Amino acid sequence: MDDKPFINVPVTVSPEAQAFLRKMTDPALVPAFPEANDIAGWKKLQAWAEADARAKSAPLLARFESVVEEQVLGGVPVLQVCPKGWKDNGKLLVYTHGGAHTMYSATAMLGRAAVAAHTTGLRVISVDYTLAPHARFDEMTDQVVSVFEALRAKGQRLDDTAVFGDSSGGGLAAAAILKMRDRGLGLPAAAALASGWFDVTPSGDTEVTLHDADPNQLYEKHTKFAAAAFADLADQTNPYASPVYGDFSKGFCPTLIQGGLKETLLSGFVRFYQALDAHGIPVKLDLYEGMIHNFQDRIPDCPEAILARKKMRAFLLHHLGCEEGKTPS
Repeated sequence: MDDKPFINVPVTVSPEAQAFLRKMTDPALVPAFPEANDIAGWKKLQAWAEADARAKSAPLLARFESVVEEQVLGGVPVLQVCPKGWKDNGKLLVYTHGGAHTMYSATAMLGRAAVAAHTTGLRVISVDYTLAPHARFDEMTDQVVSVFEALRAKGQRLDDTAVFGDSSGGGLAAAAILKMRDRGLGLPAAAALASGWFDVTPSGDTEVTLHDADPNQLYEKHTKFAAAAFADLADQTNPYASPVYGDFSKGFCPTLIQGGLKETLLSGFVRFYQALDAHGIPVKLDLYEGMIHNFQDRIPDCPEAILARKKMRAFLLHHLGCEEGKTPS
């Protein structure tokens, strides 16, 4: 039996990352996602994905202990996640989880919220936004903005608030920040965006060049249908759906963009970085050799993930005006 990995496993990455890559499943073997209007099909996929994600969150929750409280902010359900031993310093991290805009609840992604809380030492508000196709891009970004407005009404200062989003949640976070800016609501102190889906069209060069290198998904079987569920084709270049098309001459908050060199989304990382940098916005592009989508949490003990989380912590705490202490691993 041939047990050769379906993708290249580079010797230039850590042994921990190599071992993870060898065990990954070829996305070609994963069934195609439903058509955008197949509500029953999406509900079935979402139920399966929810159970799978909760199982994967369990070891992270056991390891990165936190105190979780259900809340509603601006009519939107959220989870407040505080790391073990947390002391309130007024600083806050708003988290928008990933899942191709179509999968997972905040509860299913609680493990990643707990990792973010542990890494930064911050209280985290994880937004349980409505998934596509049950909501579309404009409603989803409105929900995130409503959470920010509710936090401000409770006395939370934007200067004391940062944003973290991963995968589609990275794109959603960036789009919501643009919408806040455009409505004159102000900007958060900083954003950390990991493996962000900044362009839901397949326009980027690496959508082609890394098509067979990315072990996470296939556009023609998976993300094409998720993008259609999220936004009609005519709306997919709307900046509130694909923030890479935004006008950054009007400003944006300091931003950290992280990703791996195996991701078809890599072009989006680079294009988003260039769009911000061209307008003098403080931005850092932090890329990792041979890493996969969301490696920071999926391979949490590999040196690359530990380093990426350390950099995220330093970036966010700097822009929140916090004193930097010992960095958790």
